[in-house]
Amino acid sequence: MGAREPLPAVLLGPRFGLAFALAVLLVWTASLVWLLASDLQTWSAPALVLVVVLRALLQSGLFIVGHDAMHRTLLPGQPRVNDGLGQLVLTLYALLPWRRSRLNHRRHHQAPGSPRDPDFHGGTGLAGWFRRFLGAYLPWPRLLMLVSAWCLLTYLLTLLGGSPWPQAAIRVLAAWILPLLLSALQLFVVGTVLPHRRAEACGNRHRAESLALPPWLSLLACYHFGYHWEHHEYPQVPWFGLAGVRRQHLDQLQLSSIRLTR
Repeated sequence: MGAREPLPAVLLGPRFGLAFALAVLLVWTASLVWLLASDLQTWSAPALVLVVVLRALLQSGLFIVGHDAMHRTLLPGQPRVNDGLGQLVLTLYALLPWRRSRLNHRRHHQAPGSPRDPDFHGGTGLAGWFRRFLGAYLPWPRLLMLVSAWCLLTYLLTLLGGSPWPQAAIRVLAAWILPLLLSALQLFVVGTVLPHRRAEACGNRHRAESLALPPWLSLLACYHFGYHWEHHEYPQVPWFGLAGVRRQHLDQLQLSSIRLTR
C-alpha cells in the first residue's frame, strides 16, 4: 500500500479517529437496543424509514472505522489498538473476519481493477460483481452465523420480551438486517462500483477515479469513500482527511492548468 507522503491537509488531530470510533460504537449500540425494545407498529412510515436510514449510516460508520484500522490510521502508532478495534467493529458490522478482510483490502490496493483484485467485477455483470464483492469479505460460514444470529435474536425477543413473532421479526429487520443491507449497497456503489467502473479508462496507476461531489455530499454519500483516487494515492490519510487532500489536489491541478495556459 505504498504511496507518497500525504498532502498536509488533515486538520483534525490524530485522536479524532478514535473518538469517532467510540462515538459510532456507542450510538450504534444504543440505537440497536432502543429499536429492539420499541413497538414499531405505532410508528409512522416516514419515521421508521428515517431511523432505518440513520442506522444504515451508523452501520457504514462501523465499516469505515474498520477500514481505517486496516490501514493502521485509526490511532497511529498503536497497532494493537487498531487491530483490536478493527476486529470489534467488523464483527459488529456483519461478523466479518478481520484477517481475511485486511488481507483482501491490501490486495485491492496492490492490484486495483485487475483479476487479482477481490473488489473488482472480474468480467461479470453488476449482480455478479456484488456477489464477488460480498464473498471476498463474508464467507459462507460467517453468513450462516449471521443469519442464525438474526433468528436467535428474534426468538429471544419473542421468548423474553413477550412480543408476537411477527413484531419481533420486524424489530430485528428494522434495527439490524435492513441497515446492514443498505450499508453494503452504499459501500459497494459509492466505494467500489462508481470509482472503479472505468478502470481501463482512468489513466492512473490506481485505476480509480473520485466522485465529483462537494464535501458535505461526499460525507453523506459514504464518509468520503467516493474520493477514491485520493484514498489510493494517500492510504495513510484517515477518512476525515480525504476531503482536505482532494481540495488541495484540485487546487494543484487548477494551478498547473493556469501555468500551462500562460
